[in-house]
Amino acid sequence: MTIVPARLRPLLAALPLGVVLLTTTSACGGPDAAAPTRSAAPGSTETAAPAPAEPDPATSGESASAAPADPAVKEITVTIAGRKVTPPTRRIEVARGQTVRITVTGDTADEAHLHGYDKEAQLKPGTPASIEFVADETGLFEMETHESGLQLFQLVVR
Repeated sequence: MTIVPARLRPLLAALPLGVVLLTTTSACGGPDAAAPTRSAAPGSTETAAPAPAEPDPATSGESASAAPADPAVKEITVTIAGRKVTPPTRRIEVARGQTVRITVTGDTADEAHLHGYDKEAQLKPGTPASIEFVADETGLFEMETHESGLQLFQLVVR
């Protein structure tokens, strides 16, 4: 049996806690922590946390030195062409309290509407229209066009 001096006992008692904290924090900040999460079908343009190492100036309209998009914003992008919705209609899950940005581009004039939240965007041919809000109500909410009656997706807030 080894006798530990009294002044070292508190340090030895705290050692296991320090190892647990170090392991936990390093697991949270690993190389995959900033990777986008996809919950949609392959080919979807929707990401949960877009955090590229460097923003693409061609798509962001900003210089390469600009900060990346806010990872707390759920980006949902939908295109309508010839009454076809791309990506195909699906359910998209977001966390309650998360900011959601929906961008819809259509080939005809219409109105995009998110039921339950009563958020609307006027669609002009070829021009992206955006809706941004905080998902503070839980449930299942349909996003559709009013004139053409197309369902774009279902938003699930948990």
